[in-house]
Amino acid sequence: MLPEPYRLHHRADFSRTVRRGQRIGRRDLVVHALVHGYDGIMGASGRRSDAAEAGSLVRVGGPRFGLIVSKAVGNAVVRHRVARRLRHMCAQVIAELPADADIVIRALPGAAITDSTELLRQLRGALRKLDIVRPSATVAGAG
Repeated sequence: MLPEPYRLHHRADFSRTVRRGQRIGRRDLVVHALVHGYDGIMGASGRRSDAAEAGSLVRVGGPRFGLIVSKAVGNAVVRHRVARRLRHMCAQVIAELPADADIVIRALPGAAITDSTELLRQLRGALRKLDIVRPSATVAGAG
């Protein structure tokens, strides 16, 4: 289970992350990432936008995750199973991400039949490619 401070809840947070953040697609996942700066919002590449345009941001806790699992993935039972697996993976990568990051993960239909280790590998690879994984976490996780 992903603790409360690590979840995206509001539609505006999802929209902001998907529209303004960086995106990378993998075979079974699409990962959107947006890193917030103190004086505005920064995309994963470090581009800033207007803080007034983004709204007032008050952050408590660490990185926040949002999941999108559409009906294309499967029926309700399959979608809930995929969402549970993705939440578990998010809990595993919390320590590797900066506290001011918002991550939205969109499950593609293949996520329903892909095993969890492969999904976790795709997620970590996407986060590395977006360059938001903290360097010290990468070194610590390698050994």
